Amino acid sequence: MKKAVILLSGGLDSATVLAQARAQGFECYCLSFLYGQRHSAELAAARRVAKALGAKEHRIATIDLAAFGGSALTDTSIDVPTDGVQEGVIPITYVPARNTIMLSYALAWAEVLEAQDIWVGVNAVDYSGYPDCRPEYIEAFEHMANLATRIAIEGKPFKIHTPLIALSKAQIVAEGTRLGVDYGLTVSCYLADDEGRACGKCDSCRLRREGFVAAGVADPTHYR
Repeated sequence: MKKAVILLSGGLDSATVLAQARAQGFECYCLSFLYGQRHSAELAAARRVAKALGAKEHRIATIDLAAFGGSALTDTSIDVPTDGVQEGVIPITYVPARNTIMLSYALAWAEVLEAQDIWVGVNAVDYSGYPDCRPEYIEAFEHMANLATRIAIEGKPFKIHTPLIALSKAQIVAEGTRLGVDYGLTVSCYLADDEGRACGKCDSCRLRREGFVAAGVADPTHYR
């Protein structure tokens, strides 16, 4: 089996990506992060998802993006918005350089594993306007990865897989449902409590709920 590193947040999108990678025959090594986020409920969800979907290994790396702040997800003095996304405005829930840092960690582990495939659940349709979720960003990172690593220079190039990048949230829900993902195990909420229950008001909750409605799938989210 080919090895792949999967960035697994514990949310709906990354769970779907893990199921897709597994369905394509990859041996999946999942990587999650304790990065200074508001809550750790998503990490408990990541553990559940990795186990349920048969990951070969699941690691949690610790980094401290809260040391810099600049985001409502890493600075508790900044309120998480609950009034919806404003078109053309990158919301304060954007975490500076998060995807770049996490993909770099995934790249390091992939090189050690001699895995040429990295999977990430970025989305450029039903998302909050984050610049590091765009196709051109992923293309640039992949190009950099193949310039910066020994195994790529030795003829084993990396591929960054983004199977959700052009899908709506409803299409993602439908795909995961087809693959047997139990979305009741996942946590997407920016303001989840210690038990992983969702607020139902933040942008992430809103997009998730709308996705289930549009897909015609019962929403298994645990709301408080």
